[in-house]
Amino acid sequence: MSSILIISGSPSPASRTGIVVRYVDDLLREAGYDVQVLHVRQLPTLSLLTEDLQDPDIGEAVGAVLRADGIVVASPVYRAAYSGLVKALLDLLPKKALRGRVILPLATGGSQGFLVAMDYALNPLLAGKGADTVLRGEFVLDPDIAGDVIAPGPADDIRAAVDRFTLAVADARFRRTRAQLRPAV
Repeated sequence: MSSILIISGSPSPASRTGIVVRYVDDLLREAGYDVQVLHVRQLPTLSLLTEDLQDPDIGEAVGAVLRADGIVVASPVYRAAYSGLVKALLDLLPKKALRGRVILPLATGGSQGFLVAMDYALNPLLAGKGADTVLRGEFVLDPDIAGDVIAPGPADDIRAAVDRFTLAVADARFRRTRAQLRPAV
């Protein structure tokens, strides 16, 4: 089975983005995937911001990205921009680190006006790191998350996005395996 990494740019476990991350993690595990959640807020701040790749925690985080077949990037949106935690982590990666990996962006925010952050900020950042398979993500409005519960409509949208993601990851894995089995000419 494919390896999935969820990168959480959530500032706290109880945040709305944290709730979305837990929901997606549960969906992927129920589908039988090996899932690792990387909470960027738990990385050593100084090493993260100074791009200290010698720090064991930073090295492991970068390694997790490079080992993953599929990556879910979850971020809160503030003032039409993704989380600085997500940016700091992605800045650590080699230029084409996301090439060949299926990426599903997810975001939470206070108004529909922040939806543009996915198309005009997050997706270009991912493309800059070589992402060539970025799926249409989902944006969940803050009022659609109450306590630990995501409203039914957005929860269904997230489930559909995860279904698209798992299909794309399986397809990418199949294509890689088939290419490896082709005889050399």
